Amino acid sequence: MGGLPKAKIVSQTKFLTSSVIATGVDYVLYLLLDWLWFDPVTAHTISYPIAVVVNFYLQKRFIFDLKRKAHHAFAISMLFSVIGWGLGVAMFWGLVKLPILCDWPILAKIIVTGVLFFFNFYTKRYAFEGR
Repeated sequence: MGGLPKAKIVSQTKFLTSSVIATGVDYVLYLLLDWLWFDPVTAHTISYPIAVVVNFYLQKRFIFDLKRKAHHAFAISMLFSVIGWGLGVAMFWGLVKLPILCDWPILAKIIVTGVLFFFNFYTKRYAFEGR
């Protein structure tokens, strides 16, 4: 029977779980910041990096086999996260300019989250495991 090896499925499931938790942190902060103080793009710009740090901790603790020194993995992970953050801010900014999404910025955030999920999985696996 073909398909993915069990270990890979478990790893991706754990990654999905940590991503859901970090995304929850991201969305709660985003909604709070957007509601209380900031415009949607600024709220996203602040909430995403905080969620990235939460996600790094969860990934280090529960998902990836650390095959580098922790501070090296953190530096590489944060570098990829900064790239992802920049891509996300650019995508978010562009999407909220579209007439269909300008009144519903949360939908733009959902789209950006979906795109960045795949970018993050492969770059974080490289950061932790070197592959």
